[in-house]
Parts: sequence; C-alpha cells; structure tokens
Amino acid sequence: MASLRRALAVLLLATGCVPSPYERAAKTDTIDGYRAFLREYPQHDEVDAAESRLEELEFEEAKRLHTVIGYKRFLEAYPDAAQARTVKTLLEGLRFNAAQETNTVAGWRQFLQEHPDGAQRDEAKRLLTEAEGRELATTEDPRKLAEYLRAAPDDPRRQDVESRLDAQSFAQAKASGATKLFAYLKDHPAGAHREEARVLLLGLEVEGLLVSGLVDEAEARVKAHPLGPKLTAFPERLARARAESAAMARAEPLAQAAHVGHYLRGIEDLKRALMAPDALDRWQAAEELGQHVSVRVLDPLLEALRAARNPLIRQHAFDSLRSVLAALPKPVAEYEVTSRLDALRERATSAELYLTVAVLLDLSGQLAQASTEYQRAAESGAADPVILRRWVQIREERRQHFSSGVAARQLALWSLEVAQEAQVTPEGRVPLASARQLCAAAVNARFAADAIARARAVSTEFPEDLAEFELKASDAKRLAEARLADAELVLREQSPGVKTCADRGVRERLENAEKERTAALNAVATKLPQVGRLLLEVAKERDPSPQVRAAASAKLTALNGVP
Repeated sequence: MASLRRALAVLLLATGCVPSPYERAAKTDTIDGYRAFLREYPQHDEVDAAESRLEELEFEEAKRLHTVIGYKRFLEAYPDAAQARTVKTLLEGLRFNAAQETNTVAGWRQFLQEHPDGAQRDEAKRLLTEAEGRELATTEDPRKLAEYLRAAPDDPRRQDVESRLDAQSFAQAKASGATKLFAYLKDHPAGAHREEARVLLLGLEVEGLLVSGLVDEAEARVKAHPLGPKLTAFPERLARARAESAAMARAEPLAQAAHVGHYLRGIEDLKRALMAPDALDRWQAAEELGQHVSVRVLDPLLEALRAARNPLIRQHAFDSLRSVLAALPKPVAEYEVTSRLDALRERATSAELYLTVAVLLDLSGQLAQASTEYQRAAESGAADPVILRRWVQIREERRQHFSSGVAARQLALWSLEVAQEAQVTPEGRVPLASARQLCAAAVNARFAADAIARARAVSTEFPEDLAEFELKASDAKRLAEARLADAELVLREQSPGVKTCADRGVRERLENAEKERTAALNAVATKLPQVGRLLLEVAKERDPSPQVRAAASAKLTALNGVP
C-alpha cells in the first residue's frame, strides 16, 4: 500500500496536478500564508511576487486598523513601498486629530516634531500658538514658563512671561525655604523680588542666632543690616528669645539641670580642645560639640571633618553635625547648609572639600546628590574610613546587604593596613599619634566585622564571598586590637595617667546628663511654675537628645491635658 501511495504522488507531480508552494499561498491569499511561504522557501522563484502581494495585503490591513501603531509598523517594514506616501499622509492625519483632541502645547510640539514638513504643518503651528497663549495665561508652573522662554526667545509676549515667571518662582521659593530662595537669587539676577528674598534669608540667619542663644548678636545683626527694619516680626521674636535665655540663666539648680548647656564645656573651650596635641582629646571635643545646638559649632565641626588626620576625630565631627542639624529648626538647618554649600561648590577641588559637600548634602536629606559627591571624594584621595562607614550604613538602609559587606571589607582592609604599618618598637618608642591611629583602626575593624556579620545573617548573595570577608575582618580586628594593646602598654609605662582608647569619660558624662535633664524636666513645671513650661518648650524644640525632646513633649502634652 505504501509503495502504491508513493507511485501515485510521483504520477501527480509528473502530470502537474499538485499545486506549488507559491500557488498554495496565493490560493489562501493571506498575510500569514505569504509570510509562511517566504519563511519556508526563501529561494523560491516566486519570492518577488509573494513579497509584492504581502506588501499590498499589509497596506490594506493597516488601512483597515487605521491606527498610529499599524501605520508605523507598515512604514518600518516597507519604508520604500509605493504606498508609503499614502501611509504617511494617513498617519499624519491620525496624529493631527489626536493633537487636536488634547489641544495642548506638548501635543502640538510633538506633532510638529514628528511631521516637520507635513501637509498640516502650518495649521499645527497656528494651533500651537493658540495653545501656548492659553497655557501662558493660566499656568502657575515656573518650569513651563521657563521652557516656553527657551523655546520662543523672540516672542513679543516675552516680557510679560518673564514677569510672571519671576513672580511665580519667588512665590514658590517663599513657600519652600532657603534652598529655593538662594536659587531664586541665582536664577533671577534682575528679579523684582530679590530684596524680599534677601529679607527672608536674613530672617533665617537671625533665627539661627536666636535659637543658638546668641540673642545680643542677633539684635546687633538686625540693627546693622540695611534690611533689618523689614523684619517686622523681629521685636516679638527677640522678646521670646530673651525670655528663654532668662529662664535658662536662673540660679535654681533645677532650672540649670533642665538645660543641656549646664553639663557641657563652653563652645570656645571645645574649639580650643579641637587643637589639643592628643587626638583623643580632639575627638572627644568633636563629640561634645554635637551637644551644643548652635549654628556656631557648624564651622568648627566642618573644619574638623575636613582637616583632621585621625579618622575618629572626623567620624565624631560627622556624627555631631548630624545631631546639631537634626535638633535645629528645619528652616534654620536648611539655611545653614545651603549657605555653606553655595560657597563650597565654587571651590571644591579636593577630596576633603568633596567630602564636606557630600556630608552637607547627606545630612540635609539630599542623599542622591551626596552619593555622587562621596564617590568623587573617594576617587580623589586615599581610602577614607569615614566614607566607607557611611557607605556601609547607606547600603544597609537600602537593604543592599552584599554591597554593605563589600564596603565593610574595604574598611577592614584599611584597618589591617594601619595595624600592619604601625611601629611599636621593643624600646618602647611609640608616638602618641600612632597609638591613636591604632585606636581608629581597632574601632573601624570592629565596625566592619559587625557589619559583615549582619550581612551574612540576612544576605543570600555570594555567601562564599561574605565568609571570606568575615575572615579578613576578623584578622584586621585581631591584629589592630593586639597592636593597640601593645602601644597603649608602652604609653602607660611612659605616662601612667594617659587616657586609653577605651576612655568613655565624655560619653558617660553626656549619658548621665541626659538622664539628669529628663528627671529635671519631669519636675520643673511643678517646682518652678514661673519658667517650667518655657524650659520644657525649649527642650522639646532643640535639645540635642531625641529622648529628652520626647520626654519634654510628653510632659507638655500632659500639662495641656491632651489625651
């Protein structure tokens, strides 16, 4: 039977009764049929005929669908087709109708971009002009006004648009704060509201002085400034600041105990301590400066962050800057950061200045921009443990655990290198600075080891690599701690009363002060009713400790009878 079927097939082919592949495709006369033929028989004699017919069918299908996508697909497949001109006209008509339905500036601009030489170009331009007029008359978005001025620099309405842009930019800046106010002054060199912007910035500067307890300095600044008389609310604000200063200056022990300044060395004393011969004294001074919620500590801390050689001084300066900026009123903190950023960006050409810019951006919540500056700082100098620690923290916050481990490994390698290079001789000649650098190595090695352990506990990425990182961090920690112990033994032999890396004198004093302030604030309203509420309000607004601020807030809520 099989041989009979084969013989019959040969006979049919010989007599021409079996249709060719092209004839079969032509019989169905469909897009799919011709596509299948061209796919299966790319060398067939009838390929040209199939392609020609497929093009016709595709054109008919595009017209039937009558959509932008359909016409675009046809032009992409057949850019040189005889029907291409017709399709372009149909596509232009569809897009013109769509632009006409929305009738927006963006829609007409997009149409003209897609059909710059189209048959309906002139009408589209006319309608674009009308849409621009409507938008210009109603928009309150400074960005749209600025875009229009860039797109139409010779428009006769330019002066009116510039005036509206100026007014709206200032209104937005006035509502937003220092960053936008500084930007307004920069972007509108001939703006009509420049003086108003400067008055607002002066108000923020003066408020910073007042909340820092620099009442006389604030009053002198307003009196000396030509725009000072325009701060119409200043007399009332000054009276409030004087009342706060008087409350904190009362002689009663309870009033003193409720205020953080009672427990701290003065700012000038701490600034001098930042120049002390011993790096440990300097990093403890940087730590204590962070308890003074004052604009006057920002520059000394920034200078310590920029210039100190021992990483622990710079790390404590970073942490203190965070504490101070968090405790200052947000508008004041924004002003202090932005005013410094404007000056720094113009002269930032070194790793130290890039780091300063990065920290100011970071601590003001602009982490995306800060990351760029951290990277620039890292690429411009040697490995910086302050940057590496911050990278570990940022990546942990983002739940990028393996990346956090990588940064921690780099920090461990830095610590290991410091420990290996430290000179602790048998004769006992070890410089104080070397011992303090070994302290920084040991502290950072422990930080790195803990960070890698956290990453291993939660990360499923590259577990073998993290295990290797952990071993390296363990080696760094062990060697740094051993070298530190050797160095400090020599130091104690030479100077029995010398402080060691484990010294927590300042930290313990600050922790005890926090407890004492909390206890004092719980009692002050009852025992000193004349000033108790005011002291609680000051603590709630700007105590450096979040815990003390929370306790003061809770006490005020209880006094106000709010459930």
